[in-house]
Amino acid sequence: MNIYNHIAQLIKRYPVLQGCESEIWSAFTNIRDSFRTGGMLLVCGNGGSGADSEHIVGELMKEFAIKRPLSDEMKEKLKNASLENGELLAEHLQGGLPAVTLTSNIALSTAFANDAVPELVFAQQVCGYGDDKSVLMGISTSGNSKNVIYAVETAKALGMKTVGMTGEKGGGLKELCDVCICVPAVATPNIQELHLPVYHTICMMLEEEFFG
Repeated sequence: MNIYNHIAQLIKRYPVLQGCESEIWSAFTNIRDSFRTGGMLLVCGNGGSGADSEHIVGELMKEFAIKRPLSDEMKEKLKNASLENGELLAEHLQGGLPAVTLTSNIALSTAFANDAVPELVFAQQVCGYGDDKSVLMGISTSGNSKNVIYAVETAKALGMKTVGMTGEKGGGLKELCDVCICVPAVATPNIQELHLPVYHTICMMLEEEFFG
Protein backbone atom coordinates (compact mmCIF):
# COMPACT_ATOMS: atom_id res chain seq x y z
CA MET A 1 0.00 0.00 0.00
CA ASN A 2 1.18 3.53 -0.77
CA ILE A 3 1.91 5.08 2.62
CA TYR A 4 -0.41 8.04 2.06
CA ASN A 5 -3.23 5.58 1.40
CA HIS A 6 -3.32 4.86 5.13
CA ILE A 7 -4.62 8.40 5.62
CA ALA A 8 -7.13 7.96 2.81
CA GLN A 9 -8.41 4.81 4.50
CA LEU A 10 -8.63 6.65 7.83
CA ILE A 11 -10.69 9.46 6.28
CA LYS A 12 -12.94 6.90 4.59
CA ARG A 13 -13.68 5.29 7.96
CA TYR A 14 -13.83 8.59 9.88
CA PRO A 15 -14.92 11.35 7.45
CA VAL A 16 -14.99 13.83 10.34
CA LEU A 17 -11.16 13.72 10.35
CA GLN A 18 -10.80 15.07 6.81
CA GLY A 19 -9.74 18.48 8.12
CA CYS A 20 -6.80 16.86 9.95
CA GLU A 21 -5.31 15.20 6.87
CA SER A 22 -2.33 17.51 6.32
CA GLU A 23 -1.43 17.60 10.02
CA ILE A 24 -1.46 13.79 10.22
CA TRP A 25 0.90 13.64 7.24
CA SER A 26 3.18 16.27 8.79
CA ALA A 27 3.27 14.37 12.09
CA PHE A 28 4.28 11.24 10.19
CA THR A 29 7.02 12.98 8.21
CA ASN A 30 8.51 14.64 11.29
CA ILE A 31 8.71 11.34 13.16
CA ARG A 32 9.93 9.48 10.05
CA ASP A 33 12.74 11.99 9.52
CA SER A 34 13.70 11.72 13.18
CA PHE A 35 13.98 7.93 13.00
CA ARG A 36 16.01 8.18 9.80
CA THR A 37 18.61 10.35 11.51
CA GLY A 38 18.90 8.28 14.68
CA GLY A 39 16.40 10.20 16.78
CA MET A 40 13.60 8.86 18.92
CA LEU A 41 9.98 9.66 19.73
CA LEU A 42 9.06 10.79 23.25
CA VAL A 43 5.35 10.71 24.12
CA CYS A 44 3.48 12.17 27.10
CA GLY A 45 -0.04 12.80 28.35
CA ASN A 46 -2.23 12.53 31.45
CA GLY A 47 -4.94 10.02 32.35
CA GLY A 48 -6.47 8.57 29.19
CA SER A 49 -3.93 10.49 27.14
CA GLY A 50 -1.20 8.92 29.26
CA ALA A 51 -2.64 5.52 28.37
CA ASP A 52 -2.59 6.61 24.72
CA SER A 53 1.09 7.50 25.14
CA GLU A 54 1.88 3.98 26.27
CA HIS A 55 -0.33 2.53 23.52
CA ILE A 56 1.64 4.43 20.85
CA VAL A 57 4.95 3.18 22.20
CA GLY A 58 3.61 -0.37 22.25
CA GLU A 59 2.66 -0.18 18.57
CA LEU A 60 6.04 1.23 17.54
CA MET A 61 8.41 -0.92 19.58
CA LYS A 62 7.12 -4.26 18.25
CA GLU A 63 5.17 -5.66 15.31
CA PHE A 64 1.84 -3.91 14.80
CA ALA A 65 0.20 -4.55 11.41
CA ILE A 66 3.00 -6.24 9.45
CA LYS A 67 5.92 -8.54 10.19
CA ARG A 68 9.22 -6.97 11.23
CA PRO A 69 11.92 -9.62 10.85
CA LEU A 70 15.43 -8.76 11.95
CA SER A 71 18.07 -8.38 9.27
CA ASP A 72 20.21 -11.42 8.49
CA GLU A 73 23.19 -9.48 9.83
CA MET A 74 21.49 -8.88 13.19
CA LYS A 75 20.38 -12.50 13.41
CA GLU A 76 23.95 -13.63 12.85
CA LYS A 77 25.23 -11.25 15.53
CA LEU A 78 22.73 -12.65 18.03
CA LYS A 79 23.75 -16.21 17.26
CA ASN A 80 27.41 -15.31 17.65
CA ALA A 81 26.73 -13.48 20.91
CA SER A 82 25.16 -16.51 22.58
CA LEU A 83 25.61 -20.12 21.57
CA GLU A 84 22.94 -21.07 24.11
CA ASN A 85 20.27 -18.45 23.35
CA GLY A 86 21.21 -16.99 19.98
CA GLU A 87 18.75 -19.06 17.95
CA LEU A 88 15.87 -18.10 20.27
CA LEU A 89 16.76 -14.41 20.09
CA ALA A 90 17.23 -14.42 16.32
CA GLU A 91 13.93 -16.19 15.72
CA HIS A 92 11.67 -14.20 18.02
CA LEU A 93 13.02 -10.65 18.36
CA GLN A 94 11.36 -8.08 16.10
CA GLY A 95 12.40 -4.81 14.56
CA GLY A 96 11.48 -1.86 16.77
CA LEU A 97 11.09 1.87 16.27
CA PRO A 98 12.65 3.91 19.11
CA ALA A 99 9.83 5.37 21.20
CA VAL A 100 9.59 6.10 24.92
CA THR A 101 6.62 7.15 27.02
CA LEU A 102 7.29 9.69 29.77
CA THR A 103 4.41 8.39 31.89
CA SER A 104 5.67 5.07 33.19
CA ASN A 105 8.81 5.57 35.32
CA ILE A 106 7.19 5.64 38.75
CA ALA A 107 10.43 5.92 40.74
CA LEU A 108 11.65 8.89 38.71
CA SER A 109 8.24 10.58 38.60
CA THR A 110 7.59 10.30 42.33
CA ALA A 111 11.14 11.28 43.26
CA PHE A 112 11.01 14.37 41.08
CA ALA A 113 7.51 15.27 42.28
CA ASN A 114 8.69 14.97 45.88
CA ASP A 115 11.99 16.80 45.47
CA ALA A 116 11.21 19.45 42.86
CA VAL A 117 8.12 20.72 40.98
CA PRO A 118 5.62 17.94 40.16
CA GLU A 119 4.31 19.61 36.99
CA LEU A 120 7.81 19.55 35.48
CA VAL A 121 8.20 15.77 35.55
CA PHE A 122 7.70 15.36 31.78
CA ALA A 123 9.97 18.33 31.07
CA GLN A 124 12.69 16.78 33.24
CA GLN A 125 12.58 13.60 31.17
CA VAL A 126 12.72 15.61 27.95
CA CYS A 127 15.91 17.17 29.36
CA GLY A 128 17.35 13.71 29.88
CA TYR A 129 16.23 11.95 26.70
CA GLY A 130 15.85 14.77 24.20
CA ASP A 131 18.13 16.03 21.45
CA ASP A 132 17.71 17.92 18.21
CA LYS A 133 17.22 14.70 16.23
CA SER A 134 14.21 13.60 18.28
CA VAL A 135 10.49 14.41 18.39
CA LEU A 136 8.15 15.01 21.33
CA MET A 137 4.48 14.13 20.96
CA GLY A 138 2.30 15.74 23.62
CA ILE A 139 -1.30 14.56 24.01
CA SER A 140 -3.87 16.69 25.84
CA THR A 141 -7.60 16.77 25.13
CA SER A 142 -7.79 20.41 26.25
CA GLY A 143 -4.44 21.38 24.78
CA ASN A 144 -3.66 23.14 28.05
CA SER A 145 -2.26 20.48 30.39
CA LYS A 146 0.54 22.30 32.20
CA ASN A 147 2.95 19.38 32.42
CA VAL A 148 2.57 18.72 28.68
CA ILE A 149 3.04 22.42 27.86
CA TYR A 150 6.22 22.53 29.95
CA ALA A 151 7.52 19.44 28.17
CA VAL A 152 6.88 21.00 24.74
CA GLU A 153 8.60 24.23 25.74
CA THR A 154 11.62 22.25 26.95
CA ALA A 155 11.68 20.23 23.73
CA LYS A 156 11.69 23.41 21.65
CA ALA A 157 14.62 24.73 23.68
CA LEU A 158 16.51 21.55 22.74
CA GLY A 159 15.72 21.98 19.04
CA MET A 160 13.32 19.04 18.95
CA LYS A 161 10.32 18.89 16.63
CA THR A 162 7.04 18.88 18.51
CA VAL A 163 3.73 17.22 17.64
CA GLY A 164 0.53 17.90 19.57
CA MET A 165 -2.70 15.92 19.67
CA THR A 166 -5.72 17.68 21.11
CA GLY A 167 -9.35 18.66 20.49
CA GLU A 168 -10.82 21.21 18.12
CA LYS A 169 -10.09 24.20 20.37
CA GLY A 170 -6.37 23.44 20.28
CA GLY A 171 -5.45 25.24 23.48
CA GLY A 172 -1.84 26.14 24.15
CA LEU A 173 -0.53 23.15 22.21
CA LYS A 174 -1.89 24.55 18.95
CA GLU A 175 0.22 27.67 19.38
CA LEU A 176 3.36 25.91 20.61
CA CYS A 177 3.74 22.77 18.52
CA ASP A 178 5.32 22.53 15.08
CA VAL A 179 2.40 20.26 14.14
CA CYS A 180 -0.88 20.03 16.05
CA ILE A 181 -3.61 17.53 15.20
CA CYS A 182 -6.81 19.12 16.52
CA VAL A 183 -9.53 16.50 16.11
CA PRO A 184 -13.05 17.95 15.63
CA ALA A 185 -14.53 17.22 19.04
CA VAL A 186 -14.95 19.12 22.31
CA ALA A 187 -15.94 16.55 24.96
CA THR A 188 -12.98 14.63 26.37
CA PRO A 189 -14.33 11.11 25.59
CA ASN A 190 -15.10 12.11 22.00
CA ILE A 191 -11.64 13.59 21.52
CA GLN A 192 -10.02 10.44 22.85
CA GLU A 193 -12.16 8.26 20.58
CA LEU A 194 -10.78 10.16 17.57
CA HIS A 195 -7.19 10.23 18.80
CA LEU A 196 -6.93 6.43 18.71
CA PRO A 197 -7.53 5.91 14.96
CA VAL A 198 -5.27 8.88 14.22
CA TYR A 199 -2.28 7.52 16.09
CA HIS A 200 -2.94 4.00 14.87
CA THR A 201 -2.70 5.38 11.34
CA ILE A 202 0.56 7.21 12.06
CA CYS A 203 2.02 4.05 13.60
CA MET A 204 1.00 1.96 10.58
CA MET A 205 2.55 4.52 8.24
CA LEU A 206 5.82 4.47 10.17
CA GLU A 207 5.85 0.69 10.27
CA GLU A 208 5.34 0.45 6.52
CA GLU A 209 8.00 3.08 5.88
CA PHE A 210 10.67 1.16 7.78
CA PHE A 211 9.58 -2.46 7.46
CA GLY A 212 7.22 -2.63 4.47
